[in-house]
Amino acid sequence: MTLLKDLDLLDRFLFDEAMEDPETYAAVLKIIFQANVSLLSQSEVEKQLQTAPYLKSVRLDVFAMDEKGTLYNTEMQKNWKPDLQKRSRFYQSLIDSGLLPAGSVNYNLLKDSFIIMIMPFDLFGQGKYQYTFRPECAEVPGLILQDGTTRIFLNTRGTNDEEVSRELIDFLHYVENSNDETASQTNSELIKKIHERVHAIKSSEEMGVKYMQAWEEKIYEREEGREEGEELFAQLTKLLIQNSCEHDLLRATEDKAYRQLLYEEYGLLKGDA
Repeated sequence: MTLLKDLDLLDRFLFDEAMEDPETYAAVLKIIFQANVSLLSQSEVEKQLQTAPYLKSVRLDVFAMDEKGTLYNTEMQKNWKPDLQKRSRFYQSLIDSGLLPAGSVNYNLLKDSFIIMIMPFDLFGQGKYQYTFRPECAEVPGLILQDGTTRIFLNTRGTNDEEVSRELIDFLHYVENSNDETASQTNSELIKKIHERVHAIKSSEEMGVKYMQAWEEKIYEREEGREEGEELFAQLTKLLIQNSCEHDLLRATEDKAYRQLLYEEYGLLKGDA
């Protein structure tokens, strides 16, 4: 367990607690966009979105709206996963699904939105601190589809220092090392403001208790999930042996994706008939 005082903004607990303060989150957005962002109210953290009870839900790290109605979802992604690009697509679809009231016929009422992922690795391998994606016409370069969606991927370990603001570089370095020393090395007042919030969280006894509770709950969920997983695999093993599918059992033992397919095929997952 990492102590609260040693957490960085890469750690979801500290990031969510810091960004729950709208002024802190607005400071982060101002650094990214190099423009003032006035948020309407307190930002939401761990916001759950789901279109139907039987479909997959997601929890958004930080979600807020500004005075113009523009939506911002910012995710801290500490670990590399192979599905991050399509995950951003799924987040976009769930956000959009809740923006129009039932019976609405005017799709221009959809608000502009930004999905921002911050990560300590280069998802695209081009050495950039920032990758900004908007839908563009393949036949007419520069012709942008005006659907109001933008997805931004921030890499704390970029190398193109001459192409982005010094403030963004300093912020991304601070994300990885959220401490007094890193904060003292920047001239950015916005980063210093963010650090004030981070320092207050790390120094708070109440936050210390909350962090311990969150850690204990995570450990409990892992243990519970492990036990459920073992029980599920035991059921699958029994069924495969009964059906003389030893080859499938051997493959399922070594291949997690194949094991998942067999769970679905045999109706062992929750909600399956």
